[in-house]
Amino acid sequence: MTKKILVIGGTGFIGSNLIKKLDNLNFKIFSLSRFKPKVEKKIKNTNYIYCDLKDKKKLIKCLKNKDFDFVINLGGEINHSNKKKVYNSHFLGTKNLIDIFKDKKIKKFIQFGSSIENGNVKSPQKEYLVKDINKINSNYGKAKHLATQILLKYYKIYSLPVVIFRLYQVYGPYQSTNRLIPFVIKSSLENKKFPCSSGNQFRDFIFIDDLIKLILKALKNKESSGQIFNVGFGKPISVKKIIKMIVSKIGKGKPDFGKIKLRKDEKKIIYSNIAKLKKTFKWHPKIKFEHGIGKTILHFKKNASK
Repeated sequence: MTKKILVIGGTGFIGSNLIKKLDNLNFKIFSLSRFKPKVEKKIKNTNYIYCDLKDKKKLIKCLKNKDFDFVINLGGEINHSNKKKVYNSHFLGTKNLIDIFKDKKIKKFIQFGSSIENGNVKSPQKEYLVKDINKINSNYGKAKHLATQILLKYYKIYSLPVVIFRLYQVYGPYQSTNRLIPFVIKSSLENKKFPCSSGNQFRDFIFIDDLIKLILKALKNKESSGQIFNVGFGKPISVKKIIKMIVSKIGKGKPDFGKIKLRKDEKKIIYSNIAKLKKTFKWHPKIKFEHGIGKTILHFKKNASK
């Protein structure tokens, strides 16, 4: 039987990649976002709904008479500089959603949080619930943390089958060029000199295809409800190595290392402990960085003129 799935933020990077995969499976797909997708991200068999999560009345109207088996929340403000907008989209928007779905018989609500929610836990980071929200160093992280708290509360009170995935760095085709890897690829393809940090930070990068496979596994997993999972590759790679690898593979590009100064509170090494994730979902990331970055570069080369 065809299952109905709602992807919040279905026109974004992760959402559009997910819907492309779902389109080949037995799902009736709905996407909810504020804006229409770009032409290259629009998928033929998807029902697009346009609404702002923070407007609860309009949200109720948009979702009226629509029942779903699965809800995946990838929505939220991309620009994290405006505290109010970040709070409204990542916390209030999530609360509005679960107020609507708490009494409906959905099989799974997958929430995408952030590794920032783990606070200053030493790497490799296990899943951690920060007791003092002021120890989280960003408005985005605080909003995501508040969302996590209310989701776990709704799980206990209403048995809302929620799973929280705390993402580290995801990369791959269709990612916006305001992110590190697409920015470096685009700049290198154009053979530009571009500013970057010293590159001495170590971060955890997971390829989009590995993440999509995890999401599909999570839809079927009944033991994961009410739990938080870190989602990354589980191994750190230096930013400098990433930039040099991209420049080498493309054969051009001029990184200006040290041009961008690191924040004083920026941690040098951040990566995930994914033992809980692997055990629960019988999943592990398979795509090594060098292979994933090759596929990503190829995508941007093909779409450079679009």
